[in-house]
Amino acid sequence: MEGILFVMSGPSGAGKTTIVKGALKDLEDVEFSVSYTTRPRRVGELDGKDYFFVSKEEFELLKKNGEFLEWQEVHGNLYGTSKRYVRSKMKSGVNVLLDIDVKGAMNVKRQIKEAVYIFVAPPSFKDLKERLINRHTEEKGDLEKRIEDAKYELSMISKFDYLIVNHDVAQSVKQLESIIIAEQIKVSRRKEFVGKYKFYKHLSGKEESK
Repeated sequence: MEGILFVMSGPSGAGKTTIVKGALKDLEDVEFSVSYTTRPRRVGELDGKDYFFVSKEEFELLKKNGEFLEWQEVHGNLYGTSKRYVRSKMKSGVNVLLDIDVKGAMNVKRQIKEAVYIFVAPPSFKDLKERLINRHTEEKGDLEKRIEDAKYELSMISKFDYLIVNHDVAQSVKQLESIIIAEQIKVSRRKEFVGKYKFYKHLSGKEESK
């Protein structure tokens, strides 16, 4: 069975990255897709684990060679998802989890409609602003832009399959895990297994309900 692509998105400050990390600790059959970025590495981040940190020149070369499933410029920095990595993992039966911005998620959706799209939202817009201010990771100008961008991002919720409202991180982690598990056992995704039992239909003596 081919692996499933899970696309996690939402505005900055909603807590999606924390939720993703929490779920990955508990789930053994999902791999995190590490994105490329030109933004500076933050304290505690590891190259190859949180992101592949590259220069703008390196990023532009990758983009020119068609290496990205999607890429975006966000607050002056470039982010891209490796097309080769995602496709190869899915073909080998591995489930892949992406953590990308809303515009990137919509670009992926145009190419991989069968993926599962999950939106993480804050309890309120006021709460989101407070989270962004309190984490002290952006300059004033960048902070104001993230807050303004969040208005558009929140307006895109209806384009996603699932919505996690992050009131409590532990609860949100459980909700993400539930989504991932439920998607894997959908009948529509297990056609090979279902096909094994089709020959029993003519033995049952019952007509298929219409």
